[in-house]
Amino acid sequence: MSVSITAQDINKLRQTTGAGMLDCRKALTESNGDFEAAIDWLRKQGQKVAAKRSDREAKEGVVIAQTTADNKSGIVLCISCETDFVSKNSDFVAFTQSIADAAIAHNVKTAEELISVEINGAKVADMINDKLAAIGEKIGITRFERIDAAYVASYIHGSNRMGVLVGMTKEAAEAGKDVAMQIAAMNPLAVDETSIAPELIAREKEIAIEQIKAEGKPAEMAEKIAIGKVNKFFKENTLLAQAFVKDNGKSVADYLKSVDADLKVTAFKRVALG
Repeated sequence: MSVSITAQDINKLRQTTGAGMLDCRKALTESNGDFEAAIDWLRKQGQKVAAKRSDREAKEGVVIAQTTADNKSGIVLCISCETDFVSKNSDFVAFTQSIADAAIAHNVKTAEELISVEINGAKVADMINDKLAAIGEKIGITRFERIDAAYVASYIHGSNRMGVLVGMTKEAAEAGKDVAMQIAAMNPLAVDETSIAPELIAREKEIAIEQIKAEGKPAEMAEKIAIGKVNKFFKENTLLAQAFVKDNGKSVADYLKSVDADLKVTAFKRVALG
């Protein structure tokens, strides 16, 4: 049974991938309306699909990243709103900051836990509802992430439009900031290739093989070339393998070794508007 492809479906795929309207229509048709499969279909045809990841879902809002005083824990929080008029308002930024402060003060682990925290006798959930009524826009806690480590660095970029946390094996304030800025700029998927889900690696390999076949290369060459493409994927999308933005002659892993041979990144979180 064929699935009806609407103009809204096509537009959503266009917005997500940057591909043309006719290509998006064909991709959805070939994929029987499956959105993720349509993205894969476009990539297999050799199209350069824009990387629109989950950390870009919120359109407007305020992002706060901060750590505890001892830098053993950190949180990154996004409170979203509908317009940049609200997100740039100093009162709304202060409102978001007060909730982030409460999250730190109460050692909050999850967004669900955060909404029950009280600030000056009022629950965060009620404060959000009151703010919604006052400004007339839908607002809410759309992202909440936390890292616990021997040392956690935090970084806020672009007038509270992006926040980054980095967990490390030992205290290294300058290196922590450098790595956080790397993550902000280069948006890696994981710390290293062992942190990437096997199914994602298999997916990238399959797409690479189909791309190679589409280029007319012999099937027996596809496997070997695909391995090279997957290795390139790791280099571009894993933090430690990426070229260090402050010195492209070395990787992030090389940079960390130059600071301290025992310094490691254990985890990171990146939350961005856009």
